Amino acid sequence: MRKDNSEFKTAFLSEAGTFINNKDYFAFIELDDIACWVVAHGLDSDREVESAEMAVRSILGNFINNPTMSRMKIKKYMQEAHKLLQEESHRVRLKASLALVVTNYTKMIWAVAGNAKLYHFRNGRLNFKSKDQSLAQLMADEEEIPESQIEEHEERNNLLNYLGKPYDFKPIVSKKYQLTDGDVMVLGTPGLSEGVNSVEMLDTIREAKEPEDAVDTLEDVLLSKQKPIVNNYTAATIFVNKTYKEDPKKKIRIIKRIVVALVIFALIGGGAIVYKVRTAAKTAESVASMIEQEKNGDAFIQDGDYPKALKEYSEARNAAVRIKDAVHMKLIGKKYRITQLIVDGDTAFKDGDYAKALSKYEKAQKEVQGRKDFNVKEVDGKVNTSKSLIQISNWMKEGDLKFEKQDYAGAKSTYEKARKAAIAASFTDGEKEIKAKLDETEEKMSTIEKEKRQLDGEKLEKKGDKSYASQDFKKAIESYATAQEVYQEIGMLEKVLSMERKITKAEEKLNPIPKEGAEANAGAQPNGPAASGNADQAAEKGGK
Repeated sequence: MRKDNSEFKTAFLSEAGTFINNKDYFAFIELDDIACWVVAHGLDSDREVESAEMAVRSILGNFINNPTMSRMKIKKYMQEAHKLLQEESHRVRLKASLALVVTNYTKMIWAVAGNAKLYHFRNGRLNFKSKDQSLAQLMADEEEIPESQIEEHEERNNLLNYLGKPYDFKPIVSKKYQLTDGDVMVLGTPGLSEGVNSVEMLDTIREAKEPEDAVDTLEDVLLSKQKPIVNNYTAATIFVNKTYKEDPKKKIRIIKRIVVALVIFALIGGGAIVYKVRTAAKTAESVASMIEQEKNGDAFIQDGDYPKALKEYSEARNAAVRIKDAVHMKLIGKKYRITQLIVDGDTAFKDGDYAKALSKYEKAQKEVQGRKDFNVKEVDGKVNTSKSLIQISNWMKEGDLKFEKQDYAGAKSTYEKARKAAIAASFTDGEKEIKAKLDETEEKMSTIEKEKRQLDGEKLEKKGDKSYASQDFKKAIESYATAQEVYQEIGMLEKVLSMERKITKAEEKLNPIPKEGAEANAGAQPNGPAASGNADQAAEKGGK
């Protein structure tokens, strides 16, 4: 294996400089027979989508699926990363500069788009560096400015080409270049090249024993200049301590195999062509299926049928995986992810787990911003409804706690607030539950109020009894009458009648009938009607 019989050592650092966000991204992969290093710098202002990371991951994803030293395929990988940025440009146009190196541990190919750079050092000197695709570089090529002034010129960031460009994207892809033992490569973003010139970089490489020493020194040189503004900077150093040595005899064997293969192909070429035709037809069928399923998913999204859309997107994504279409894998994959979040949120909402639903909806809300293929207002509505129901649920819990503590007035106030919000949110089931809690609370309050009024009545009754005992019948009557009103108010009819009897008794004591009148009444009773008349006269006399 080439990797085991060679020695390539890598170190890197990536910092935000004086900015909050780092728009740079670096990644690499070393396989058994081939390796790839990619660095990118995001040129846009989007804070939610990292264009540099997206571009690097796209290229490395394609490279892992199909490792290659083909200039055509490397250019295709860059084109697909460029197309991905264009497709994902919803809020702002996503843009990035990028540089990459691919090697089979013997030779290398490098490619650039924009003003990310590759520096190649050999035998203690700068062997070459990649050219920017900027107006400053064009001016240097036309000898309007010296080459050494490119990194400082005001037009250095006026790019003529970059990933995400609206049209006519043309990256630079080199031919294969032979590596030798002791070569050093540096990949850097504009923040590095603007802060460290070629001479300083050469001095750093000469003194460095390991790639880690090189990147640390490069950073020290950059920061030692104490510029008021330091842009994002990324430096990756690759020390080629030992390249893979080709076996001359193996080359002869390979040539022989090619000759034999050509002869075989001439003999059975028809069958090979048939196989290719069948494979192409199968691929075309998968592509057509993928496109149709994606369209179906889009239609279901417009109808608000997210479960059906999820199924279509899943099948479309699987088709993209089968044909190794990295761009559609990402684009459809994002639609699938957003739809899955909404479906998960709807499920949690249906189950009454509004906190989980809100979490899913908010993630979907973040993903759909600026997109035209999803109903942003509908997702916003789901977020707001979930927040409302969480607030209603919290109020219900607060009301329950107050109810348990017998703070029925506080519980009633909280339940009423929750019920009003439930009606506004069309939360029918919740409104019914809150209404039942309100009824129970009001019943408790009514019972307590009745008990309190009963105590008031009993106190008044006892006060009347005390006044009656002390023969203050007037006050007794007043207390009994007030107690009677209280008992009447709370529906205690027996007590109402009892107070009536006590009032009558007290009135009799307060206004007694004279003795002679009583005797006359008693004497006249046996004589019939005449006695009755005498009794009336006696009553009148007694009244006088």
